[in-house]
Formats: sequence, structure tokens, C-alpha cells
Amino acid sequence: MHSWRMGAVRPTHIRMRICEHEGKAMPMVEKSFLGLGAHGFHRIVYFEWGDPRNQHVLVCVHGLTRRGRDFDHLARALEDRFRVVCVDLPGRGASDWLPVAADYQPATYVADLAALIARLDVPQVDWLGVSLGGLLGMMLAAQPKSPLKRLILDDIGAFIGLEALQRIASYVGQDPGFADLAELEAYMRSVNTGYGPLAAEHWRHVVEHGSRRDEAAGCWRQHYDPKIIEPFKTGFSDPVVLWPLWAAITCPVLVLRGRDSDILTAETAREMLARKPGTALAEFAGVGHVPMLMDNAQIAAVREWLLPPS
Repeated sequence: MHSWRMGAVRPTHIRMRICEHEGKAMPMVEKSFLGLGAHGFHRIVYFEWGDPRNQHVLVCVHGLTRRGRDFDHLARALEDRFRVVCVDLPGRGASDWLPVAADYQPATYVADLAALIARLDVPQVDWLGVSLGGLLGMMLAAQPKSPLKRLILDDIGAFIGLEALQRIASYVGQDPGFADLAELEAYMRSVNTGYGPLAAEHWRHVVEHGSRRDEAAGCWRQHYDPKIIEPFKTGFSDPVVLWPLWAAITCPVLVLRGRDSDILTAETAREMLARKPGTALAEFAGVGHVPMLMDNAQIAAVREWLLPPS
């Protein structure tokens, strides 16, 4: 279940359409390009859904330890109306790991994402960012002449408390090994309780696309470079305060929030709406950090906002 708020306006229903294509859906295509960082080029992989000629593009960017395949369910639900582009940030999934851990920082990510937008060859894009992906979207949306037309922030906002940051830093980057995928799934369920009551098929998807085989050690690990956490741990010794960035964003915004989230608290969400009238808020009961956008209700909230009833 979820609730909506947009100032004093509350839509009376959520209408659901998922993958009602006329004819056969186009297959997902894996693509890549070279991004340039402080220590050389690196390969960035992204996954494109829908008609490649479609000028209506939704760019989806994952959170700190996740990857672009997290958006498979959402992309299938939107590819009838959008070209959906889901990227693996460097150090995650199929993209290259960076040779220097200090380069895992917003400046690198924003440069790669700007290159991605240029590669898509459209004047504007809609943006959906989960956690870190939302912060990067805020940075891009706040820039002069930004190509971001609309912004969806999934469980991230203009303030993050220190305790929540320390909770994430306590387990990210530990890089434990597991004998099989069942053990890895049990671990991922234990550290990601904020995902809420995901269906078994959704957990299988999270694990399948969030794992890598370490042949040298004879075990399974999470897909990402454990060094991605190093700049995070040194850079977030204080709460993250982004109210000036929030004030600079002029495009329409939808905020998604897990009702039990410690990353985007109810107080921060209320303040964001108060400071930017017209911002929409959808909250999901029984979910913390983050709504994974895999179940019908969460997908419906995104689709309804992007494609309001005529």
C-alpha cells in the first residue's frame, strides 16, 4: 500500500498498466561507451529497453551497491511509452572497476552520466534515481541548462542523518564470500530488510544480477568493487545537507519514500514539499530504504506520475 501527496492535492486512484504492448516487445539491448576519469578511460555498460527511435527517454540510475538490472521490472512496464536506459555505474555490474578507489565519487559519476545523456541523442530526459542515483540526478537537475525534464527521487532527499550513513558504512565493502547463491541471498536479505516484503522471484532477481563468481577463491560475492565504499566512509563523517541543491532544482519532482526509511525521513520529506510546492510524494508502507520498484504498486506510482490520466 502507498499514499500520495502533492501539496494539498491527493489523486483519488492509481491506474495500472504493465506491458500491454501491441505486438511483440522489443528485446533489451546491452550497450557501452568509454567514460573518462582522472586515471584513464573506463567502460560504462547500460541496458536499453523499448524503441531506440523513441525520443521520450527515462534514465534510471541505481543506488550505492546496486546496478542497472534492478530496473528490469520497471523497464518492462514502461517500454511501451519510453526508451528506458538503465546504467551500471563504474565499479558495479558489467561496468569497469576503477583503478583508484578515490575516483569512486560524484564527480566521476556525473561526468559519466553526462556522457551517457549526450550519447542518447535527445534534447531532454526524464530521470529516476535510487538513493545515490537520486543524489546524482539532483546534481544534474540543479545545473544551468540541465537536460533533465522531470526528476524522480527514490528514497533520497536534501538531508541525510549521520546515523543512517553510518549504518550503511557498517556493512558496505566488507566483501564476504559465500558457498552458493542461497547463502548470498540469505545475507542480502539480512542486510537489506529495508527493501520490504519482496516476492521470492524479486529476491532471486536481486541475487542473480547482484552476484559475481570469484573463481580464485571458489565462492560467490556481491557484484560490486568493495573499494566503492572508501570515499563514502571518508566523505560522510557529518550529515549530508543539500538544501541549496534542492532549491536550485526547477523541474517537476516526484519523491518516492519507504515509510520506514531512515535515509529519507518523514520530516525531511515534509520539508522538501514545503520548500518546493508542487512536488509529489508517494509513500510505501512496510518498506524502508529503498523501494525496489519491482512490485505493481511501486511501479504504478511511477507510471501514473509520468503518464497521468488524460
